[in-house]
Amino acid sequence: MRHALVAIASSALLMCGRGALATDLGTLGPTYRIGEPHLLNFIEQRLRDKERSGELQRLIEQAQTRGTEAVTRPQPIAGLRATETARTFYFDPSFTLDRNIVDAQGQLLFAAGLRKNPLEVVSLSKHLLFFDARDRRQVARARELMARYDGKVKPILTGGSYLDLMKAWRIPVYYDQQGTLTRRFGIQQVPAIVSQEGARLRIDEVLLP
Repeated sequence: MRHALVAIASSALLMCGRGALATDLGTLGPTYRIGEPHLLNFIEQRLRDKERSGELQRLIEQAQTRGTEAVTRPQPIAGLRATETARTFYFDPSFTLDRNIVDAQGQLLFAAGLRKNPLEVVSLSKHLLFFDARDRRQVARARELMARYDGKVKPILTGGSYLDLMKAWRIPVYYDQQGTLTRRFGIQQVPAIVSQEGARLRIDEVLLP
């Protein structure tokens, strides 16, 4: 008898379950239309309004100008000044591996903790000359130093337009993006020239006329 009651109760529950899935419960409360505009439609309408007013074209031209300026005249390197007192110091480019270096097969090539000097493998082929092209004195000094080293100099700007200078000098001119090299070498004044002396780099912050 007990088993029969359990079976009947189970069947009733299953029937109720099926009924619940199929039953229309009707409206449980008041419903409202969505009042907010569709986001994409709203953006499209705003763009059309700006296009009609001419503001969109102005924004496009401003963005193009900013992009052109960023390429032709990168942000000057902060923290540098024109050389007031000549200074010479040295930089050791040696570094220590913080992890093991392995080949494609997982074989150990260099162990963590190994200290290595890149100048023992590759020499500095040219002097690195850092200067600010916005300062005419520095540009003139840079030309003198390039002549002194018979053109074996890589000019690297810390300010000004490298494209303008490249057109005027007809040689490649580089830019110290975000001050990566000047900060690493500890350069505080420009013009400054970096040369190799043995396993070290000699850095001369050159006095201006």
